[in-house]
Amino acid sequence: MRLDQLGIGLLLGGLAGGAAYAAGALTPTGAAAAGLVGGLIYGFGGVGPSILVLAFFFSSSLLSRVGASAKEQLAGRTMKGGRRDAGQVLANGVIPAMLAIGYGLAGQLSWLVGIGGALAAGNADTWATELGVLARRPPRLITSWRPVDRGTSGAISLTGSLAALGGSMLIGLLGAGAAEFGVGLPRTASLGLGASAAVGGLVGAFSDSVLGATLQASYRCPNCNQETERHPLHTCGSMTVQVRGWHWLGNDQVNLFASAGGGIAAMVVWYGINRLRM
Repeated sequence: MRLDQLGIGLLLGGLAGGAAYAAGALTPTGAAAAGLVGGLIYGFGGVGPSILVLAFFFSSSLLSRVGASAKEQLAGRTMKGGRRDAGQVLANGVIPAMLAIGYGLAGQLSWLVGIGGALAAGNADTWATELGVLARRPPRLITSWRPVDRGTSGAISLTGSLAALGGSMLIGLLGAGAAEFGVGLPRTASLGLGASAAVGGLVGAFSDSVLGATLQASYRCPNCNQETERHPLHTCGSMTVQVRGWHWLGNDQVNLFASAGGGIAAMVVWYGINRLRM
């Protein structure tokens, strides 16, 4: 890592964050957080991890506009709107940024694998959320398999699961290409890296669902009789009452843990692949 590369990364990250704010994808704080995260990832990780970040951000932003009218009906269930703020950006970006710093300082491929797994987890979860709520059949809670309303934390569906697979595989394939053409890994090794990232992404996405169904704070509006992430006030103005979970564990914190889980899982799979080759 060179200081000039870090400076260029922060500049490019700031420009990208500003453009995303102008396009309505980020709030002002979200744009600042995106600039910092993107700058650190490019400054320490280089072009390859930066491509993965851009793929995650642009694909997620595009999917957030799919079925916008149907998603508006679920606004009372989620804590935040379509524009991502600093909390949402950092929840998905802190772990990749930390791993990029480790990669830049140590130069070990395992850090690069972790970046791919963490970003694959965020991409898989976002794709599953954006497309899963549009499924025709009601989703089911991952822990009890009982049918629940769309937008319920911890709910999964076939549509959402397939979307998670697609989102994770996108990052895995791009990661394999970046490893082969950017780092110079042999094709077999680069495919192993991509597969590790994709598996890590799925692990992270499903762990997000498990946490959402068990430990994430969930509330109910007594006026609308609707389960929601919003607290203390629902969209109707009524006070919400906590019905399960830990009050300090919100969606952003769950996403952070899922990102970390995806990175760790990818590194574990990468280690196992290398052991099998020995």
